[in-house]
Amino acid sequence: MNSTPLTARDRIIVALDFPSQAKALALVSALSDSVSIYKIGLQLYTVAGPAIVQAVAATGAKIFLDLKLHDIPNTVAKTVTAAGDLGAAMLTVHLSGGSAMLQAAVESKPPQLSLLGVTVLTSATQETLSETGVGTELADQVMRLADLGKKSGCDGLITSPREVGALRQRLGPNILLVCPGVRPAWAAADDQKRFTTPREAVEAGADYLVIGRPITAAADPRGAVERIVTELTA
Repeated sequence: MNSTPLTARDRIIVALDFPSQAKALALVSALSDSVSIYKIGLQLYTVAGPAIVQAVAATGAKIFLDLKLHDIPNTVAKTVTAAGDLGAAMLTVHLSGGSAMLQAAVESKPPQLSLLGVTVLTSATQETLSETGVGTELADQVMRLADLGKKSGCDGLITSPREVGALRQRLGPNILLVCPGVRPAWAAADDQKRFTTPREAVEAGADYLVIGRPITAAADPRGAVERIVTELTA
């Protein structure tokens, strides 16, 4: 992104988790002067493909392409290049893909693309790790993967707001920390397990906040954004 200090509004990334391009673009239109970054994840990208990235980018907004890449290094490298060509500003990869995959991704990205490594999904619990053969404590696994991401050259990390404070202290100021699993006090938790409020996440060290249903499912999405901005600036 850039080195300009972030305002409260700059920090908000709205998750376009919709089943159709039309619904996603309707929300982008409704929030055109309220939000500048949108997340396009697997659901919407599968439905609409690269066209949705181009359509949202055409509005002047920045795109966080949340594809959570995890594949052989060559495939990931080519996908990173393709995402850059589409104009994405942020792209996610799974840190559990290992150093060879991560280094291939880093070497393939254009300068304007921030590569963000996923530590442990915010929906995951200690039981989730155990089921997949990871015997490490969840917090330790987050730190291990975060260290791998920084060592491999990732620009930032996707992390639960519950771990963002420890990561900021461990990794310093020169790495982006992006938090999904953020829920205002007035919103439902839904399927998130390790979440905090937007204010708590920023105070702990988060740069960006990915917020979906508290905004997208609100009767007044613009009003929901303004409530969050007010919370962050109060």
